[in-house]
Amino acid sequence: MVFLVLIFGVFSCSTSVIFIRWSETDPVMLTAYRLILGGLFLLPFYLRAREQHRFRMDAAFARKIVPPALFLALHFVSWIIGARMTPAANATLIVNMVPVAMPFTLYFLLRERLTRPEVAGTLFALSGVVLLGVSDFRLSAQYALGDAVCFVSMLVYALYLTAARRNRDIPSVYLYVVPVYLLASVFALGGAALALPFGAVDNVIGPDIHRELFCILALGAVPTVLGHSIINWALRHMRGQTVAIVNLHQFLFAGILAYIVFAEVPAPYFWVACLLVIIGAVIVIQQKPPGEPLPRPPHENKTAARP
Repeated sequence: MVFLVLIFGVFSCSTSVIFIRWSETDPVMLTAYRLILGGLFLLPFYLRAREQHRFRMDAAFARKIVPPALFLALHFVSWIIGARMTPAANATLIVNMVPVAMPFTLYFLLRERLTRPEVAGTLFALSGVVLLGVSDFRLSAQYALGDAVCFVSMLVYALYLTAARRNRDIPSVYLYVVPVYLLASVFALGGAALALPFGAVDNVIGPDIHRELFCILALGAVPTVLGHSIINWALRHMRGQTVAIVNLHQFLFAGILAYIVFAEVPAPYFWVACLLVIIGAVIVIQQKPPGEPLPRPPHENKTAARP
């Protein structure tokens, strides 16, 4: 069941590239809007969880959420910029190459080592990444800059996911994601305020108001509330590298959506890459759970967090 919910969350995240490319709002402002809406949509669940767990914010909690909030803001801004500079399938693939970086962030921050099935699954998945990345560079060199921006976004995303894995001791996922979303929106708005005097922010909102409002609402509701929140929840129940490999399927969903919406026909090697990533995911999902590398706090044993 956890896997099925995660797949739905991955699909929800994959829709972001469609709404981003429809929108003409400045990347920093678009990031702020979607994060504010994401936090507001989930605020009732946060308030209920806060009352249920008698949870109060303190300095220790603030120190926990500042890094992931900063990572998320940087990831969203760079992801929007990169997604507008390269084809949808390639942008989504590169930004979700987290299985490359996650073994390092998981080990250095959590001492979470890969299992043998995770190593095998990662190699299969990354062979698809390499196939698509090399083919894209040879066929479309003009997308190289966009690919590079997406790669930086991927590195920040890996840190964000690792922070979510590290903070799974917070008793409810809502108590974690809502403060992270809202604090990340503050970081984005602060960046926009600093950039405005220098003309670095082009459009506070795009010219077609109705289309922009639709894109902003869709980004807040689908890839943020349903997508990122579910992925954060899954990191409480599945190992970090397993979530990273399953999350790589975003590029498959995004490629299909881009074909339907933008008539971008994926090249034959795209489907080969998809097959390799699917094989990698099947390998890691079928492994026997090796146990939790980090102890859970006593209060979480009594009440399990649900998305």
